[in-house]
Amino acid sequence: MTDGTVNPVTGPRYGITVPFGGVGLDDHRRLYEDLVRLGYTDVWSAETDGTDGFTPLALAAAWTPSLQLGVAIIPAYTRGPALLATSVAAMAEAAPGKFTLGIGTSSDVIVSRWNGMEFTEPYKRVRDTIRFLRSALAGEKVDREYDTFSVHGFRLSRPVEQPPPIYLAALRPGMLRLAGREADGVILNWLSAEDVAVVKPELQADKPICARIFVCPSEDTDLVRSIARRMIAAYLNVEVYAEFHRWLGRAPALEAMWAAWQSGDRKGALEVIPDEVVDALLVHGSFAECREHVGRYVANGVDIPVMAVIPVGMALEEAIAGLAPPWSAD
Repeated sequence: MTDGTVNPVTGPRYGITVPFGGVGLDDHRRLYEDLVRLGYTDVWSAETDGTDGFTPLALAAAWTPSLQLGVAIIPAYTRGPALLATSVAAMAEAAPGKFTLGIGTSSDVIVSRWNGMEFTEPYKRVRDTIRFLRSALAGEKVDREYDTFSVHGFRLSRPVEQPPPIYLAALRPGMLRLAGREADGVILNWLSAEDVAVVKPELQADKPICARIFVCPSEDTDLVRSIARRMIAAYLNVEVYAEFHRWLGRAPALEAMWAAWQSGDRKGALEVIPDEVVDALLVHGSFAECREHVGRYVANGVDIPVMAVIPVGMALEEAIAGLAPPWSAD
């Protein structure tokens, strides 16, 4: 990449997470059109317990074809390989040259507890999924035994003229290095602007970095921190994220939260999350302060900052407009 925000093909990238909470998918067209008008370039979906990862992007492709589309992420476990390939191919056909696929392990909660599948060998599973998709999206007939699944005699009947870039969601060194070797980019989540400088060298390659950044444009600090503590507890007690933050060096700050959570003391777990952790992991303050904070992610190496906007005390539309790019990277 040429600098913190500039993609040599598309120019600066300014992303936001969709779909927006409290807004029906059928009412997203006006918001997508607002994003284009305000200067956002990207919309990135997710796939957890809300919508699937593809439908919000398919609507954006139809309504606002100038937007870049991405999904962060589709779990590597929850669709069979052939079904995943057809879903990716359909999105690539709907938005030629505009779609980026994000693949990741997800977590044991989503894979095992919610979908009843074994969360085993995550490193190999995402590696195998990337390799399979490379072959399938290239139009090859796939007949192969991978380490974590097998595919026999599959070929896409609708060839993909422009196979999408594949980004890998990665947290710790092993997966980050896999992203550097086999993916086209990396997706980061739940880290501070300063953490980016720790994570980036582990890629061992010059690959684009996409990061989801949680942003609450409010100067009611106590309220924002209360909201953020609930979010942090929900995520950082999931083992993959707990290990990530141990690796980042936050164990001393978070051990009390982990201990309280494990003992069943949910309220106590929230109370012991330090303010400095909250302020590092969730961007908040005035619009100008939020834009400056997002700019620090960019300055430290994020190429595609994707805000997950949490409006407090204001309409969603006001928050989106107030956070609109450009964001300073000074």
